[in-house]
Amino acid sequence: MNTPLSRRQVLSSGLTLAAAAAMSEQGGSAPRPKDPLFRISLAEWSHHKALFAGKMDHLEFAHIAKHEYGIEAVEYVNQFFKDKAEDKGYLRQLKTRAADEGVKILLIMCDGEGNLGDSAVEKRMKAVENHYKWVDAAKTLGCHSIRVNAASDGTYAEQVERAADGLHRLTEYATKQKLNVIVENHGGLSSNGAWLAEVMRKVNHPRCGTLPDFGNFHLGDGKEYDRYKGVGEMMPYAKAVSAKSNDFDAAGNEIHTDYSKMVRIVLAAGYHGYMGIEYEGSILSEADGIKATKTLLERVRSQVEQAKA
Repeated sequence: MNTPLSRRQVLSSGLTLAAAAAMSEQGGSAPRPKDPLFRISLAEWSHHKALFAGKMDHLEFAHIAKHEYGIEAVEYVNQFFKDKAEDKGYLRQLKTRAADEGVKILLIMCDGEGNLGDSAVEKRMKAVENHYKWVDAAKTLGCHSIRVNAASDGTYAEQVERAADGLHRLTEYATKQKLNVIVENHGGLSSNGAWLAEVMRKVNHPRCGTLPDFGNFHLGDGKEYDRYKGVGEMMPYAKAVSAKSNDFDAAGNEIHTDYSKMVRIVLAAGYHGYMGIEYEGSILSEADGIKATKTLLERVRSQVEQAKA
């Protein structure tokens, strides 16, 4: 027999649903009881050498992700189909090929479209408008986001204002398509976690967030921002995560990033979405580097799950 819910139960249920909805909006929805703590995706940049050399076809990437690595979610890079953003036939073909493989297309990483925080307003607006076609393409492909850069110039405070302005304008356009605009730490002040978090607070839009990358913390002039501090600062706004890898030791650990520590920082923020493999090393082949990163992520995930059991 159904019994009426108390006011407290109703409120509790409502809060739970609201929290779940918020996490889903971020692309990092809370796991169901039998779901893994996070899922693994593959960033197309992991195969940038093969793609630039013409040894791999962008249209085949979803097939390769599924059949070579057992990965069922991908993150495309606009550089590998730069002239196809408005080619509806090509985009439909790309989407169909991924769907036929049972592969999700999560986002498009966008580069080379101008500085969203340019000090010249007309150039900033041009950069914003240059990204519109990628928002539209991402909508066609069924993505949840486009990844952009927050390049700017000027003083620290000026760059906060300029980047926030460009990002807010672009996010307003993406919102009409029910898409997110997410920023990666990708050089300059964007690799300063505190700065990027301040930009997010300034934008103050639920569809504008971050894509913390484990390794992109080069500030220039040989200076490095603390990667663990930086990821922690960006995680409250994260809608995707990039598991950057370069080199591995004999035990299979990434030598530049303590994956166990980093994954725990990500999970502590309540993120349970995809962690995208982005291998950039030169010692292992691209294929072997991807496999080594996947193995490491799976091992760390298993260790955390066992610790929680």
